[in-house]
Amino acid sequence: MTTTHTSAADGADQSRPRREELRAFLRSRRARVRPEDVGLPGRGLRRTPGLRREEVATLAGIGVSWYTWLEQGRVINVSDSVVESISRVLTLDRAERAYLYQLVGLQPPEDKVVEDAAPMPELRRLVDVWSPYPAYVLDRWWNFIIINRSAQAVFGLRGHGQNCLVSFFTDEKYRSFFANWDTLAPQVVADFRGAAAAYSDDQRFAVIARRLRQESPDFARLWDQHDVRKESNGTKAVLHPVMGEMTFDHLVLHPSSRHDLRVTVHLPREGFTARRRLERLLESHPAPDVLGDPGSEAAGGALTG
Repeated sequence: MTTTHTSAADGADQSRPRREELRAFLRSRRARVRPEDVGLPGRGLRRTPGLRREEVATLAGIGVSWYTWLEQGRVINVSDSVVESISRVLTLDRAERAYLYQLVGLQPPEDKVVEDAAPMPELRRLVDVWSPYPAYVLDRWWNFIIINRSAQAVFGLRGHGQNCLVSFFTDEKYRSFFANWDTLAPQVVADFRGAAAAYSDDQRFAVIARRLRQESPDFARLWDQHDVRKESNGTKAVLHPVMGEMTFDHLVLHPSSRHDLRVTVHLPREGFTARRRLERLLESHPAPDVLGDPGSEAAGGALTG
């Protein structure tokens, strides 16, 4: 561990509020940890509550002087491993750990998502109350795991277990709902490549792409162009056999605690008139038996193996 010496001209004063907050934060977290909670004797006279600085340093495997400098708010280099060690000793929770990363000037690592975990129950309620506006949730491999009635009625979706990308390129009925399919297709492929890049070690993306290269000449042509983009909002022109043509602006959201999930809601441009048309469509559209079961195979993905 090395100290970084700076002059007043290098902008050190600009980070002073953050360093003062770092000092106060570490002291407050240290004060709340009882020695006996970390295997140290809890008896005896202590001038301050909680752990001593040297105890934190020893338990974290770092130098006492170095930790003292850190808590004093000195400008020093801090590594991810040191933040992790200090977080463990001070028993920081997820939010506190991320905050410590930010205070020392590092990017907090993304929380590891448990694969095949069921979607949050709150998401189901949110997607349902968005009706009559079509909304659904995709997992990281773009399998539909939650779909509201309106999305089923407007896009002809069958229910959970259906893969959005595969249906978009191989299901003629699903494809026929999009009046601007030719415009959407390059964006969809570029979005999927970008999503796959975020999970470079996950071979299930390659399985889906390999299947589609064999089954869809359109996908193979677009995939070979190697276009990539970060998913964004967009517009879908829908040709519905009952409602006729409608234009939706779709908004893509990611829950803060589940970045692997992709929540999409579609807002019609025609406003109140379109809402009434959607409500009438739902009145004539029978409620399905299953809209997506969080405990089903959909949570793990129907096309991930």
